[in-house]
Amino acid sequence: MAARRVGILTAGGDSPGLNAAIRGFGKTMIGTYGFEVVGFRDGFRGLAENRKSVLQKKQLAGILTIGGTILGTSRDKPTKMLIDGDVRDVTEQILAVCAKERLEGLVCLGGGGTAKNALRLSRAGLNVLTLPKTIDNDVAGTDATFGFATALEIATEAIDRLHSTAHSHHRIIVAEVMGHRAGWLTLGAGLAGGADVILIPEIPYSIGSIASAIRDRVKKGTNFSIVAVAEGARSVDDAKALAAAEARVAATKDPDARLAAKMEIAKLELQHEGNTLRLTQQLEQLTGLESRVTILGYVQRGGTPSPIDRLLATRLGTAAADFVAAGTWGVMVAAQGDGIAAVPLTKVAGRRNTVPPDHAWVRAARNVGTCLGD
Repeated sequence: MAARRVGILTAGGDSPGLNAAIRGFGKTMIGTYGFEVVGFRDGFRGLAENRKSVLQKKQLAGILTIGGTILGTSRDKPTKMLIDGDVRDVTEQILAVCAKERLEGLVCLGGGGTAKNALRLSRAGLNVLTLPKTIDNDVAGTDATFGFATALEIATEAIDRLHSTAHSHHRIIVAEVMGHRAGWLTLGAGLAGGADVILIPEIPYSIGSIASAIRDRVKKGTNFSIVAVAEGARSVDDAKALAAAEARVAATKDPDARLAAKMEIAKLELQHEGNTLRLTQQLEQLTGLESRVTILGYVQRGGTPSPIDRLLATRLGTAAADFVAAGTWGVMVAAQGDGIAAVPLTKVAGRRNTVPPDHAWVRAARNVGTCLGD
């Protein structure tokens, strides 16, 4: 009698803890439930092309502490995949691959975008389950995503190290931290690293307010400042323009009006590139302090996952195996409190976990005198 089979892939950006989750899921499926686990290379593209490998226990050994993903990843979408110069919907092709490989279902490790793609596949008739990974911690329905804790440690250490240079040279140092639409990583690292200014997407900033806070520090005898800024942080005016364009997209069903609004969003996103450098230059002009910028970039996503991320990824991976064995599909395996929950993909896809304006971290930052730019 043939063994029962399940597929697994990683999609979207890489994140610390992916291999720990693959290991936890694979070892439990193979050792506890007797399944064959079929890994697909490079996300949904590898699935569509049936680039597979049946994972063995020896392939899962020794990967707990390794960064990245042994399966590879990509940002390709099943409904919009570029193939030979054309954008195609390969959903039916993916369903055919899963049928050919006798898969009972597919486990996808990814963030918010992966949840959307998984929901589309679920509605097309495929059994799908997801695990939440992202350093941004912005996936709805879960208390935490694996990858965040490691990135938080890396970003905090970077801010710690920048203090000595800022203090020695009497400079403003602006550290750009990842986070396009959610400020958890910047807020957490800025608060833990003692940043003097923290700028996140959820709280639009005024350059005048930031400069004033820095000048006040100088008056009190502190001639340096650390500014932690999320890559998606925007000024008040820029944030209003983006919100207005997004509201137009949501409010109209007219194709031409939607296209015009989407083009406006694309224009605003293009204009936002290099924002951290412009912010640094503006602060130098307004304060008279020499200012430098450091962009942490992909270093935040690489390297050995922290113990917290290894633990979380292992918990979620093994729980995912339990759900698969029980036939629970169409859900995301979420960390909630001390337990695990199966959150319907309909409550995850299209939603984002952002920083509430009254969150405890925000209140703590304000209470210790950190400028949030507003």
